[in-house]
Amino acid sequence: MCSCRSSRPASDPTLRHPVAARPEQGWTLLCDGSIVFDDTGELHPDGSVVPPHRVPTDRLAAAA
Repeated sequence: MCSCRSSRPASDPTLRHPVAARPEQGWTLLCDGSIVFDDTGELHPDGSVVPPHRVPTDRLAAAA
């Protein structure tokens, strides 16, 4: 984890930045130790999970 963690409020997720990324595997490691996945899910260092924010299939437009 980077040194910015101690100077930023933990409650503000907008201040997190990537420290490693593996786009071919679909994930990014953030400076606070969280892993963000391409499907918008997250895994936090404390073990908590943010499920993916998927769009309902009825809202998807058909490709022409």
